[in-house]
Amino acid sequence: MSVQSLLEALSFPYHEPRHGFWGEKTSTLNFCEEDYVMSYYCAEVCNTLTNALFVWLGLKGIRGCIKYSHPLIFIVTFAGYMVVGLGSTFFHATLKYPMQLVDELAMIYTTCFMCFATFTYGKSVRFSSLLGASLLWLSWFITTRYYKTKDPQFHQDAYAVLTATVVFSNMWIMERTLRPALKTREESRKREARAPRLPTTNEMIRQMWVLVATGLSVFLGGYLIWNLDNMYCNTIRKWRHQIQLPWAVVLEGHSWWHLMTGIGAYFYIVWRIWIHRCLDGDEDKFQLVWPSFFRMPEVVALEDMTDKKRK
Repeated sequence: MSVQSLLEALSFPYHEPRHGFWGEKTSTLNFCEEDYVMSYYCAEVCNTLTNALFVWLGLKGIRGCIKYSHPLIFIVTFAGYMVVGLGSTFFHATLKYPMQLVDELAMIYTTCFMCFATFTYGKSVRFSSLLGASLLWLSWFITTRYYKTKDPQFHQDAYAVLTATVVFSNMWIMERTLRPALKTREESRKREARAPRLPTTNEMIRQMWVLVATGLSVFLGGYLIWNLDNMYCNTIRKWRHQIQLPWAVVLEGHSWWHLMTGIGAYFYIVWRIWIHRCLDGDEDKFQLVWPSFFRMPEVVALEDMTDKKRK
């Protein structure tokens, strides 16, 4: 039996589009995955299941923050990251407008948490309180404006501006604040005979750049795939029906967006945790562990790594 014949034997067709368990669609957005063609109980099966990545990585991030006593704001950020995934799960499963709001607004709130973590570092309680109040007002403004207009472009623009603000600000901090501080401490360690051997400043900053560049590339790659999915939806749907299930799921562009943005967002939260630890002068107590491009990065205590090696 040829490979083509084997694939055809293991394939099965889509159902015809139909009404499903959750009734009439009330969301303002719909995607290229056809509604209820895989399951009567779930409107968009692939777009629903791929959100499990957010839950898994969110739990992993929270567990790491608790274990290594990373600042509380990052636990809150990972919790918001999980809410994005859970909201998206229920949104794509039901295509109901309230679940759409949970998904989309959680993206705004989580990015605001990252803004708070970025801009309050080393600042006074008064400044932190004012910034927190400003971000609360901004979140309220975006929420009310989006609820009133139901304009997806407004939501996408607001999210893009907030994300770009966080990413480019941390790039600036990394080069203009962190690099000189690391260099100063590196020179100091060289003068101490018993100072621990750590990666050089250039090695640490280079690793950070690779981390953020990888996260951004994966994130933007997912955005590109989603846009291609929207532009050529009719053609892609025809291809899916020709290939049949389960093989056609690889052509679900919005599902790839979930997977790739989930990874990209996780990378940039970990990146900020590592910047935070290094700004604290704790590069001799913690390490960014990222053994390969196929593993998720994590900021861990060197003491924990030493204990594992002993075992």
